[in-house]
Amino acid sequence: MARADLILKLVEAGSLGNMKLFNKTVEAIIAEERSKNHNVLANRLAETLRNKPNNLRNDFKSTVNINQSKLFYETNPEIRLNDLILTPNLSESCNELVEEHFRSDLLRSYNLEPRHRVLLAGPPGNGKTSLAEGIASELMLPLISVRYEGIIDSYLGETSNKLNDLFEYVRTRRCVLFFDEFDTIGKERGDSQETGEIKRVVSSLLLQIDRLPSHVIVIAATNHPELLDRAVWRRFQIKLELNYPTRKQINDWLDKFELEFGTPLEYTRKTLLSNLSGMSFSNLNDFGLDIRRKYVLSLPSNNMKKIVKDTLNKVRKQYSHSDLRGENNDDGKTIIDAFDSDYS
Repeated sequence: MARADLILKLVEAGSLGNMKLFNKTVEAIIAEERSKNHNVLANRLAETLRNKPNNLRNDFKSTVNINQSKLFYETNPEIRLNDLILTPNLSESCNELVEEHFRSDLLRSYNLEPRHRVLLAGPPGNGKTSLAEGIASELMLPLISVRYEGIIDSYLGETSNKLNDLFEYVRTRRCVLFFDEFDTIGKERGDSQETGEIKRVVSSLLLQIDRLPSHVIVIAATNHPELLDRAVWRRFQIKLELNYPTRKQINDWLDKFELEFGTPLEYTRKTLLSNLSGMSFSNLNDFGLDIRRKYVLSLPSNNMKKIVKDTLNKVRKQYSHSDLRGENNDDGKTIIDAFDSDYS
């Protein structure tokens, strides 16, 4: 059975003739029934809602014929929040969000809704996509990632229609809707280079985000927050910044890596921290994977110190200076100088 608060809202909407509240409540009930695998009931409710008389439909369209593979891809998240190395502020914000949704019944009993619109900003390679997956995993929800190549059409009028199809699909499902590189579609409308049609697409997107029920958590990620429309910021209740890892985070990453790897890296932690400083989490993961490969291929006679030295120099050379915030260690020594000093 649907939650008591949803039934009460349904009665309230009917008595007031509030079709917007009625639609949102029925969509929430459908999502609730789908989460319980009551798909027959959920489908019948959705069909009944679609077949309302035209003057009551409130533009609710059928989603049965949507070509889902072109609009998004759905995955079952595997990354947990505990797998990520987050700052205390990030960890607290994510845990608060998860708790609000786990205890949403209590919030609704006080006429409150859990927050469900999250904006992630920061340089590339620092875990925005992983954080979205981690939140979905903690909430035990599927992650629906938007495919821009399926949404953005050369005929711009079709872009708004496809956005409508996407949002109508997710509104009746408990899920995490993820927009990566959100600046692709949420650009500032005041940009003189953009056409009027693109500005209308942004307006349509913001309206759709506003209409999402709280059982749909929408997470948008951007590497370029300065490009976002100013109105975008107001739509999101939680705004989180994911920067390059701090020295403490790098130290935690090294602890985790050595524990999982089962073999120490044979360099002082100070030397490792100095040389890894400025790398993104993506760079760190590349560094770790290369060490694992070289270690396995060099068995049984492996030299861990040489493996670490060669791997770190290789990884750092693969990335431009703009990808790394620092090139020297705390003592002003170069990478090779620092490693050579550790041999003594």
